[in-house]
Amino acid sequence: MDPPQIFSSGPELANFVVSSGVLNQSLATVQDLHGEKINQNEHPVRHKVSPQSNCTIIAFSTQPARAKDYIQERGDLVSSSTLEESFPLFNFLCTKNNPDFAINKTALVLFASISDRLPSLKSEIDNFKPLIITGNFLGGSVASLFTLWLLETINFSITKRPLCITFGSPLIGDNGLQNAILNYPTWSSCFLHVVSHQDPVPRVLISPHNPPATESASQTNVYKPFGTFLLCSESGCGCFEDSQTILELLMATYSEGPGNQNPNQVLELYRKIVEYLNHKVICGDTTRLLQWTTPPLRAGIIIQLVAINGLKRPQQQPQNNGLNNIITKTEEQEMKLFKSKGQGFDPSKKLNEIKINMAFFEWYKKFFKQKGIGYYDSYKNGSSTSDIDVIRFKKILTGYWEEMVDEAEKKPQKECASFRTRWLFAGTNYRRMIEPLDIAEHYNESTQDYILSRSKHYEKLEQWLKETEKPSSGPNDLKKQNVASSLTEDSLFWAHVEEARISVARISRKGESDMEKESLNCKLIEFENYVLDLMKNYAVSPEIFLTGSSFMKWWEEYRKIKGTSYSSRLTNLMNNAENYDKYAIGCLVIH
Repeated sequence: MDPPQIFSSGPELANFVVSSGVLNQSLATVQDLHGEKINQNEHPVRHKVSPQSNCTIIAFSTQPARAKDYIQERGDLVSSSTLEESFPLFNFLCTKNNPDFAINKTALVLFASISDRLPSLKSEIDNFKPLIITGNFLGGSVASLFTLWLLETINFSITKRPLCITFGSPLIGDNGLQNAILNYPTWSSCFLHVVSHQDPVPRVLISPHNPPATESASQTNVYKPFGTFLLCSESGCGCFEDSQTILELLMATYSEGPGNQNPNQVLELYRKIVEYLNHKVICGDTTRLLQWTTPPLRAGIIIQLVAINGLKRPQQQPQNNGLNNIITKTEEQEMKLFKSKGQGFDPSKKLNEIKINMAFFEWYKKFFKQKGIGYYDSYKNGSSTSDIDVIRFKKILTGYWEEMVDEAEKKPQKECASFRTRWLFAGTNYRRMIEPLDIAEHYNESTQDYILSRSKHYEKLEQWLKETEKPSSGPNDLKKQNVASSLTEDSLFWAHVEEARISVARISRKGESDMEKESLNCKLIEFENYVLDLMKNYAVSPEIFLTGSSFMKWWEEYRKIKGTSYSSRLTNLMNNAENYDKYAIGCLVIH
């Protein structure tokens, strides 16, 4: 079977962006802002809110309005670690896997200068209309930072995501900032950067600061693009998303243009291009000039490169190795991007399959409950041929949730904290069902406290649940009614049971000092209170009372060392076996 053909979506995306009208509206608002009279002592950053029939546009401009040398001389990057206390608005972009990033100092200073305006600008947003944020040159840089700030502060369950459109803006951050945005794909799609082939400013921070593609991607203090770039000329335009492709094409497609001329002349250049593209079917004739044997992906790339600045077509100029090299490099990068998207983490894609695997454990739990031992102890004892299937399904589930947690950690903090309800609910069920089996494996091989080597993904799933849970005032009727089929809420319960059994065993054997025994007795009293609190809230499964369970074994061992004269709230409850049945039907009242 022939492999599926891969197409470039750039021409279609470019056509859609141009024909949608948002470029015209955004650029018109920027031009209106630039046309307003400037006072000598005016703030270096101006803005304009322009309500439209189909959207709301917020435009930014700066002074000096445009100067290639100005931005080139101020290309310093400021690390997020230095901003942690002085300007913490972007701390949310730092994650464990992406702990540091850097932003252009000039852009950051300009954005910081309007920090007092942010609440009023946010209040201008109409929840029912799309929001366009725009600007040119450093005004576009401010627009990008304002958009990032909004992405962290707005509740998108009631508000549409904004679209940031910049015209001729310089790059604003390093690979750390790029990674923070790319790790959350819906954020990356909020940025569209329009660049003319004659505008030097978007290119001014690329060379010599950026290394070629062959150098290590881990190098710091280099500027990296993010979002979608619409590269355009009077001949047409093309859209690109891959970072390395964008860097190379920005330089390869540059033609000398207005340079440091009046900002209105540069804006006029963009206006003419946008107007021309609106009246032109992008590269409508180039596809007919390509050989029919040209692969679709390569054909789409050629169409865009020809459109961006009128480069001659390869078949018309066979000796043009430079152009052919650009096409080949772009094709390779686009292929990598396509594959990375195809292999990208898609939690919803496998979630239903994962739920099917969880159904097996529901059966496994129910089966051994009927046997009077409980699934934890069955697995620990290796008493069933079904345990072979348990190992297989447990491996599948653990692999999925480890990947899920790892990917979620890469995202900006606010997105991680909220961790969409559907997946957090499924992840909580997984943790409560499967972690006890890991605990069983651990204590079959070691006497060391399980908690010391607990897997990170369990810790994260538990942490995210606590961040979203509301304080409980006690068990409700529904919780009592369903306790018989519920899972123990604390997935570490069996680890605490095993540690309590170890403490009892140590007290029983000779050689322990009185001080050590006293310490162990204190731990056991803590365990009593822990179990009692779980029972009061109906947060522990009644399976713990099954005759063959490790908990009941602990109770028998504990009662033996304490003697019949010992009395406590838990032991008084445990001494009456009728309480086990009352608890299982939700009728046990614990004061």
